[in-house]
Amino acid sequence: MFEAHLNERESRIEWPLWVAIAGLMLMGSAFIFSATSTNETISLWQRFRDSTWESFLTWLIPKAYSKQVIAYGLGLFLAAAVCLVDYHRLARWSLVIYWFSILLLVLVLFIGVGAKSWGAKRWLDLGFFNFQPSEFAKLAFLLALANSLSRPVEELRLPGVFFKMLAMGALPFLLILKEPDLGSALVLLPIALVMMFVAGVPPIFLKRLVGGAGALLVLLLADILFAPMKWQPLEEYQRDRLLVYFGRDFAPPNGTDEERKSAFKRQRDRSRNIEQALISVGSGGLIGKGWGRGTQNALGYLPSAVAHNDFIFSVIAEEKGFLGSVIVLTLYTVILFTGIKIAGQTRHRLGRLLAVGVVTMLFSHVFINIGMNIRLMPVTGIPLPLLSYGGTSVLCSLIAIGILQNVYIYRRSY
Repeated sequence: MFEAHLNERESRIEWPLWVAIAGLMLMGSAFIFSATSTNETISLWQRFRDSTWESFLTWLIPKAYSKQVIAYGLGLFLAAAVCLVDYHRLARWSLVIYWFSILLLVLVLFIGVGAKSWGAKRWLDLGFFNFQPSEFAKLAFLLALANSLSRPVEELRLPGVFFKMLAMGALPFLLILKEPDLGSALVLLPIALVMMFVAGVPPIFLKRLVGGAGALLVLLLADILFAPMKWQPLEEYQRDRLLVYFGRDFAPPNGTDEERKSAFKRQRDRSRNIEQALISVGSGGLIGKGWGRGTQNALGYLPSAVAHNDFIFSVIAEEKGFLGSVIVLTLYTVILFTGIKIAGQTRHRLGRLLAVGVVTMLFSHVFINIGMNIRLMPVTGIPLPLLSYGGTSVLCSLIAIGILQNVYIYRRSY
């Protein structure tokens, strides 16, 4: 018994999980630095010789890189803070956190800032930091849903309870879609489905939910691909991304020569990022071109505005090749399988649901982001956890990992 107690104390930290997290943060720091600094054609020595010491330091630590490192530090602090509180106590505040996230999503529609060219409002300007409520809303929804699903299984068989949980997901889904941010909104669906399945929601409810969502998706795609001018449920750029993904012509069937030329130009502009990303991935070969030597990024073929966030995987694949890509996938695999192991070990349904929700959220991000880098998925703007540049994404990912560690610490307490 004494030996078992010692083993229990020794295993309070899930070391494989944190080794993988550390590896991803190191890679994220290195390749965000590379993606934001390789556009400079002046050598390090020339920069040191011809410029002031202050401008040299500014070059050495680019703005994006320094912000990412700060986000890593703050995220680790928040993850540690989450581990200090039993996840059962945290779950008691889940509805408060959920409604706070809804308030932020409402605020961003009125006072949000974003890329004017896309007409989107996705961030709240806090002065020193642009906060993206949709990332926080995923985490808040996960907490609230896990708390709701941890009730007795008999209650989950009641249609009224099921519809309440659907409404819980529909509210943030619609608010995020309104920003618009289709990718982040869609991530809520696999989180909800997997957590409901694990909780024991009757399969007939889930089949009808999947069938209804699938039917709506088919109708939406049919309208966009075959009758694009009759109904416009999406923003123009979202529709264009789907047309690029399915290889459809942008020009109307009976368009004039001028309309076809304009449509062809827009099609080339919209497909440029994914084409250059594919070239980056393919040109890396087995071992890559070397850190900081990716020509697609350095020469501006892979636009600097997206190289360090949405397409950071392409930068890694070009500079470190197939081996670098395998390392990235291995680190994520360690995190995902560790999360599944934690879910299987915990004695309490709430802990199991939290672990499953975190794993599903992270897996969805990894699958969608890497998929869009190699054209398996349409471009949606979903970040790659801990690798893509973005403070809010880093903070929420590390808080989610902190919740996973919390479940591991208290896995045998109930």
